[in-house]
Amino acid sequence: MRKTLILLIAFFGAITSAKAQNWGGGVDEKDIHFGFTFQVLSSEYKVLKKPDWRDPYYDLTLNPPGEPIHDGIRSIYSQGKVGYGLGFVVNKRVTSHTDLRLTPTLVFNDRILNYQFLDPGPIKQQVLQTTLIDLPLGFKLKSDRRKNFRAYMIGGLKYSMDITSAKKRSNEGKTAMEMLLQNKKNFLSDEAGLGMDLYFEYFKMSPEIKYSSSFNSILEHDNNNPYSNPLNKVMLRHVTFSLFFE
Repeated sequence: MRKTLILLIAFFGAITSAKAQNWGGGVDEKDIHFGFTFQVLSSEYKVLKKPDWRDPYYDLTLNPPGEPIHDGIRSIYSQGKVGYGLGFVVNKRVTSHTDLRLTPTLVFNDRILNYQFLDPGPIKQQVLQTTLIDLPLGFKLKSDRRKNFRAYMIGGLKYSMDITSAKKRSNEGKTAMEMLLQNKKNFLSDEAGLGMDLYFEYFKMSPEIKYSSSFNSILEHDNNNPYSNPLNKVMLRHVTFSLFFE
């Protein structure tokens, strides 16, 4: 009986809250306000290969090169991987329908490239473990508020800095087939997304989904590495779901 009463009170409270316009902490009236965000993201590579990417690979550090390291490549493809982020929000009110937002975020996200060689054997995975500091600067275009709901679009640029230890990804002392791919330390991406502001009594919560794409290749290219040698460009793609609390 007690549980039923609590559920009924919560139900009617939700109905009353939906009918009344909540204050939302007054964040929309402030010139600058702050908040925090939790993110879940899925990332993968767009892989652009060289014309001769299938060819056998010879160790170019040897003179003469000798026997090939592998007989050729059957396929190279990206595998999606889920990551997580935690950050905060700095929001500058421009007009009643536009905001400028900076959302610095610490992102933990692994990326995977799979290599299938002509030689018999299992698929070789290159797992790039990354910890990023993302600095997205976005322009938020908001609809009129309808009681406790407002839709918006957002777009902008994102600067990413890889802070993963260089020692962790070092190729020093490794054989050719043991080598690891190397990330670029800094890169730029463009972003676009949709979201909604949901107003509560003392804060607002904003679920948002956003797509981002790097402008250029985010891998360091090394012709002496059998994994990076067949690649022309490797672009990074992210789909990010965020919850903002402001």
